[in-house]
Amino acid sequence: MITIKNLTKSFGSKKVLKNVDIEINMGETMVIMGASGTGKSVLLKLIIGLLEPDNGNIWIKDRDITGLSSKEMDEIRKKMGMVFQFAALFDSLTVRENIGFSLSRHTGLSRNKIDEMVAEKLNMVGLPGIEDVMPSDLSGGMKKRVSLARAISMDPEIILYDEPTTGLDPLAADDINNLINKLHEQLKVTSIVVTHDMKSAFFVATRMAMIKDGQIIFTGTPDEIRQADHPWVKEFISFF
Repeated sequence: MITIKNLTKSFGSKKVLKNVDIEINMGETMVIMGASGTGKSVLLKLIIGLLEPDNGNIWIKDRDITGLSSKEMDEIRKKMGMVFQFAALFDSLTVRENIGFSLSRHTGLSRNKIDEMVAEKLNMVGLPGIEDVMPSDLSGGMKKRVSLARAISMDPEIILYDEPTTGLDPLAADDINNLINKLHEQLKVTSIVVTHDMKSAFFVATRMAMIKDGQIIFTGTPDEIRQADHPWVKEFISFF
């Protein structure tokens, strides 16, 4: 589904990603782990086209997206959804308007049909009937669920999660982890989860990649990660 080759990204003199190579298979949940500031979130933003790489290439289903025009990238993004670290809901819009935003902008669907789809997505994330609530009236866990409902509004083939459990209490974090697995099975999507939450990582992953100092240093299944001889990998997961 996604192939990344020799991907490099710098901000000023700081090289955040250094010749990253990784393949993400169709239908899997790839968890990318690493300490804060190691380039995990930057990698997600490159995949969805919010940033452009300095060097290297990203293929989505055999199409190289590096160098595409804004219009071409918009077409690619229609099949991708993203759950941002702090939900990133539009504060001035209702839940209904937040979830229906892309549907209103990118489809010719009627208002009634969009409302039906919004209600369907809210049911899928366990929040029926809150269409007219404002984001300021939602708990942190509810905001993450609404963000997830918005991410699946266009029936994406790929969902990107940036630190989905950050800022949540343990029960709310467990709910989000269960939702990630549920939607992965229900929608048959390819998922990429960026996190440094070990419990979340091992709960949702079918495969995992460890990133350190802007480079992928180990890739494998959860069991392979647990059994890895790499000193830094062993240290990173030692408290889980």
